[in-house]
Amino acid sequence: MAKTEWAYTDLVREHFTNPRNILDDEEAFNPDGRGMVGNPQCGDEMLMVIKVDKVKNIISECRWKTYGCASAIASTSMLSEVVTGMKLEEAFKITPKDIVKKLGGLPDRKIHCSVLGDKALRAAINDYYKKNGMLDKIREENRTLICQCMTIYDSEIEDAVLEGARTFIELQEKTKISTVCGQCRDRADELMLKYIEKHFAR
Repeated sequence: MAKTEWAYTDLVREHFTNPRNILDDEEAFNPDGRGMVGNPQCGDEMLMVIKVDKVKNIISECRWKTYGCASAIASTSMLSEVVTGMKLEEAFKITPKDIVKKLGGLPDRKIHCSVLGDKALRAAINDYYKKNGMLDKIREENRTLICQCMTIYDSEIEDAVLEGARTFIELQEKTKISTVCGQCRDRADELMLKYIEKHFAR
């Protein structure tokens, strides 16, 4: 059998083959905050749960479970390590780019697999704030979910347009929208044209 070249960094391989902080039993873990994103019908779903040190205002434990590929597993494993011990406000700002950088990179076609972890984390942090009556700390943008598979909002389409997307292919390259089931394509295309008109019409 011909030897197949591994497309990922050694660190990605390490986190994929030995993922950290996997959630085995959610009930036994008894989380302070819980976030679920993605769409199981499209094959990618992420559950993230956290425990919070309420005195220090930090994430004391972070566990996760996903139906995802090697990139999703490795990036979420790394994310769970990075945010443990981090203040809630700082953890909320973690982006996929931060995690990809920590992993030493991912193939371009797999970047979209790294976007679910940080979104599930923000949902878990907001859930913690909600359960503890800290409603003033909840940060939920006034935005509309367009792509359920990749959890892409209208605001991200607008950002992509502002960053130069002018065709649907360019929009996909920047956001990974409509790369799974494709049902959101017409709506995404419509919004892209609307934002081009909004920001760049003469």
